Amino acid sequence: SFFSLMPQKYKRFSYFCTKLASILIMKHYLVNYKFSLLIVGVILYLSFFTPPKTELDTVTNIDKLAHICMYGGLCTILWWEYLRTHASIHRLRTLIGAVLLPITLSGVIELLQEYATTNRSGDWADMIANCIGVCAAALLGYFVFPRWMNRGTRG
Repeated sequence: SFFSLMPQKYKRFSYFCTKLASILIMKHYLVNYKFSLLIVGVILYLSFFTPPKTELDTVTNIDKLAHICMYGGLCTILWWEYLRTHASIHRLRTLIGAVLLPITLSGVIELLQEYATTNRSGDWADMIANCIGVCAAALLGYFVFPRWMNRGTRG
């Protein structure tokens, strides 16, 4: 292989460059998507703590509304942070980053609630509510926000 022909110092340099690139990419996300990451942390916390009993427990489907708001809010912030740092919308990146990743996060959380906790349970209806929030925010992010921010679409 190519790497077996390389002297050891070039292998180390290549390894160093790969690690540096990883750090720079991580820094990019930490700097440009700090509010989204904060909201992900809040969602993770709220998904695994035991909620107190309140008067709102009697309201029908209040938890579904909370799920729609949490994931709609997350994706709205994701879109805002993306559009703030990019001149145009790259469809594939936004599909992955602002739609598929939040839906995947939602599914993983529901599975963990069902199989890895004793105080919470996973629910398909919660997952559907999360997807509704994501899709509503995606529609806003794709059709409304770019007009406010004078952005176009590509790819």
